[in-house]
Amino acid sequence: MGDSKDNLLWISWHDSAWIPILNPTNVMDYFQSSTNPFYDRTCNNEIVKMQRLNMEHLNNLTGLEYMLLHVQEPILYVIRKQHRHSATVVTPLADFYIIAGVVYQAPDLGSVINSRISTTVNHLQGAFDEARTYSRYHPSKGYWWEFKETESKEQEEENKKNQKKSSKDKAKEESGSLFQRQRVNILLNDLARKFPLKNIPYPTTTSSQPETRSANEENNPKPEIKVEIKTEILANKPPPEKKPRLV
Repeated sequence: MGDSKDNLLWISWHDSAWIPILNPTNVMDYFQSSTNPFYDRTCNNEIVKMQRLNMEHLNNLTGLEYMLLHVQEPILYVIRKQHRHSATVVTPLADFYIIAGVVYQAPDLGSVINSRISTTVNHLQGAFDEARTYSRYHPSKGYWWEFKETESKEQEEENKKNQKKSSKDKAKEESGSLFQRQRVNILLNDLARKFPLKNIPYPTTTSSQPETRSANEENNPKPEIKVEIKTEILANKPPPEKKPRLV
């Protein structure tokens, strides 16, 4: 790709006086304007135009010519630049599309591939430069990554998103109007009338068991266990005297 001044892919052209009246019959006249940088005035279209002949005579000539390739009214027109070798053999050179009255040159395959590759390389270079800022090195520790700033930023962004979500949820909860709430209550009342709740009797508990227990307890009273605690009073008596043995 050359400089932006010489490369037609970087420029566009339009004539505001023609835009409101553009149609398939006059779009070629609009493209053949003298101020259009995409139009080559040495083409066969100029020869036919000066001789005031019909454009069908272009098939009888050889050389450079322009033709209307595609029409999608009222906004899109495609014009092809081609080199005619015979009545049936042509070589396409370039395509020009007119969108809302503005003329652009369609990029060729080489320009598209070159642009995509340069964009990819630019993004990769930016990624490597950013990764280099997070790398750390110390002779005793070696290499490691430090992402403290990015983690704090991500946490702040998550907190902001959570706050936004909570505010949106509150707004959704409070968005119901009085008419909507009344209508919902009417529908619920209708459903309750159509499908009433059935009264399910709960099982009754009999009091026979506690009476039998009390009667049994009265007939067979539990024996009382008496615990007696004996306390011995230790008097401070002197040890018995030893009597002499009689031999």
